Amino acid sequence: MRAVSAPASSGPTFGWRLQRAVAESGPIVAGIDPHAALLRDWGLTDDAAGLREFSLRTLDAVAGRVCAVKPQSAFFERHGSAGVAVLEELLARARERGVLTVLDVKRGDIGSTMAAYAQAHLQPGAVAEADAITVSPYLGAGSLEPAVELAREHGKGLFVLALTSNPGAEAVQHARTAEGSPLAREVARYAEAAGRGSEDAWGSVGLVVGATVKDSYRRLGLDRAAPTVPLLAPGFGAQGAGPAQLPEVFGPAAARVLVCLSRGLLAAGPLPQDLTDRAEALRKMYETGRIDAPTW
Repeated sequence: MRAVSAPASSGPTFGWRLQRAVAESGPIVAGIDPHAALLRDWGLTDDAAGLREFSLRTLDAVAGRVCAVKPQSAFFERHGSAGVAVLEELLARARERGVLTVLDVKRGDIGSTMAAYAQAHLQPGAVAEADAITVSPYLGAGSLEPAVELAREHGKGLFVLALTSNPGAEAVQHARTAEGSPLAREVARYAEAAGRGSEDAWGSVGLVVGATVKDSYRRLGLDRAAPTVPLLAPGFGAQGAGPAQLPEVFGPAAARVLVCLSRGLLAAGPLPQDLTDRAEALRKMYETGRIDAPTW
């Protein structure tokens, strides 16, 4: 376990808490994505009751073996208010257990609307309070300011969409500004400044960068633009990326990569011990960088 010194500020930042969690529990972020097919595979009903059993069982099985959990809000919202209530319970249970939560909601708006989104998830005591949320910068970086300010005030975090591998993403994310800079690089610069990291401490505003973007992260200069931000990286496991992609895609920044795994973890099945064993095996795989291990 690597020691992570506490910040000198009045309270711990999200970046510091995340860095400490990775040092203690490894780089895996467990995606809690209870889609209908997975609920069926686990022998659970596709309703709020099945959703609750799935989510809480997963959290209890992986606690201490992952640095954070990442519930995908859409899979809870599709069950209406009962599903949202399950999400609220999951977030509260994780907080009680000391597990960091990154709520995948991809919020992005302007003014009072963005402030309301932030209050829903980053305000202490909010019914759907998380440690961090995902946000979209593509209404302009200024649109994120209400969320940045609230996160900074309360020691919370944000992960800003930067480079994703979905079809058509390059047309926006690789586009050049009038000065010739790739838009994704400008997003990275914004995250670096907003996150207030340092050489020894991660910033509290990170980036979402897919593990399957090949050389784009370094070719477009995001590594140089944001040297202290944590990188939330989907695309590992079922989507094809494995331990080899950590150095290939991210280079020296691999130490700041949070390896997002959902299907690769949850396919272990409904038995808690199987989930725990899979989480531990994945942790060891990505900490050691082994490329001969199964990627599930």
